[in-house]
Amino acid sequence: MRVGIIGPIGAGKSLLSKKLSNYYKCPLIAEPVEKNEYLPYFYQDKETFAMLSQNAFYSALFLLMWKSRHEKMVICDSTLYSNLVFTELLRLEGLMTAMEVALTYAIADEHLKRLPDLDLQIVLVRDTPDLFENVRKRGRTIEKGQEEYLQFHYANYYDVLKRLFKNYKVPDHKILWLRLGDMEDPIEFARIVATIEEAYTRSIK
Repeated sequence: MRVGIIGPIGAGKSLLSKKLSNYYKCPLIAEPVEKNEYLPYFYQDKETFAMLSQNAFYSALFLLMWKSRHEKMVICDSTLYSNLVFTELLRLEGLMTAMEVALTYAIADEHLKRLPDLDLQIVLVRDTPDLFENVRKRGRTIEKGQEEYLQFHYANYYDVLKRLFKNYKVPDHKILWLRLGDMEDPIEFARIVATIEEAYTRSIK
């Protein structure tokens, strides 16, 4: 079972990925968000660093996924589709030019050609107030004062992702839209695991 976790900022991708990796005792492909040197610069000056930071993320994630391409079971806390959502949102905000977007897609497409398809794309679904609260709780310094950026991100994230899935012809049976409760609650986590396993069974038929 090779699965990728997708969701807006603050959805709980890292937490769920770690819990699933521990549960299944399988490798975790964790996008090195906090170690990415471009991210603080992006939040300080989005227009200058939008394309640079996006492609830095793509390259780092691609390399991690490439190294794990032969693993039969792996949990990825991000996917290239997830990263392309950010590119589209930055385009909609006017922070990336048409040429920058086209170049980013060209790079992403080359990455996608070289990676095996994931068995299941798990999209974490949360309401906007919950997303804001999760961001507040984790308390990352670089995310402070980003309310306007986050509001735009949350308002458009799921619609943009749906369009990307359609454009890349990702089959519906390989996508799980998963609404989350408290993942630390054993009953809720058991429900999440059961839902994922049921969706995975459908995805490989």
